[in-house]
Amino acid sequence: MKFTITGSLGNISKPLTQILVNAGHEVTVISSNTDKTKDIEALGAKAAIGSIDDIDFLTRTFTGADAIYVMCPPSFTTDDYRAYISATGRNYAAAIQASGVKQIVNLSSIGAHLSDGTGPIKGLHDVEQIFNTLEGVAVKHMRPSYFYFNLYGSADMIRHAGILGSNYGESATLVMVHPTDIAIAIAEEIQQPFTGKSVRYVTSDVRPAGEVATVLGNAIGKPELKWVEFTDQQALEGMIQAGLSEEIAKNYVEMGSAIRSGVLWEDFELNKPVFSATKLEDFAKEFAAGF
Repeated sequence: MKFTITGSLGNISKPLTQILVNAGHEVTVISSNTDKTKDIEALGAKAAIGSIDDIDFLTRTFTGADAIYVMCPPSFTTDDYRAYISATGRNYAAAIQASGVKQIVNLSSIGAHLSDGTGPIKGLHDVEQIFNTLEGVAVKHMRPSYFYFNLYGSADMIRHAGILGSNYGESATLVMVHPTDIAIAIAEEIQQPFTGKSVRYVTSDVRPAGEVATVLGNAIGKPELKWVEFTDQQALEGMIQAGLSEEIAKNYVEMGSAIRSGVLWEDFELNKPVFSATKLEDFAKEFAAGF
């Protein structure tokens, strides 16, 4: 089969490409970076270098594919995150229609059932709605949970302040997933036919935030590591001080508020999936190796 993969050689796209190539498929990987060409080809895939803002480029690259994996890459410079993600989704939709491809696997997110109040996930809600209007195109919306890899962003907090925390407390639930587990799930879906518009949740583990701190602390030799809850204002100021723009920081504070209230997980709780392989203790070993 012929597959087109967006996301260059990111944390999901790279292992996904490896799985599909190893299964004997013809894979094209879209990247905006010409320097990635050799690395893509080294995996046994074909590189398509261009911008996802270029609908003609996307259309050419999508044409002839049996299925496509699409993801909307984040931007830390936009002054309207939701509008940026929504615009990317519209670009994809236009190219999908023009190319005639009939099967799409879309990287969405847990919480994308909500139209508001979820920070950066709001734009992915919009993309789901855009794709759901595509006639004659089967779409599988993959809704992974909170990435383990997000915890790498707290490494400096652990080093310098000796704590781990956010604008939700130690008893707040964290539904987490490893990017490789997401890639495996996407590979399962993209290699088989499906119809209509449907959703698949992907998650690896569910723990209270305080337990996350304990497991990571034990892995890095800091068993005393505690989870600390910040106010929304403290979280906002901390993110801005760390270098994020106010727009991006506000989005992440809003997502934290949705975790605090539990609303982010509501639909997931109604549709609990079979959990993937990588548990928190497994990721903690990776975290410790890079700490």
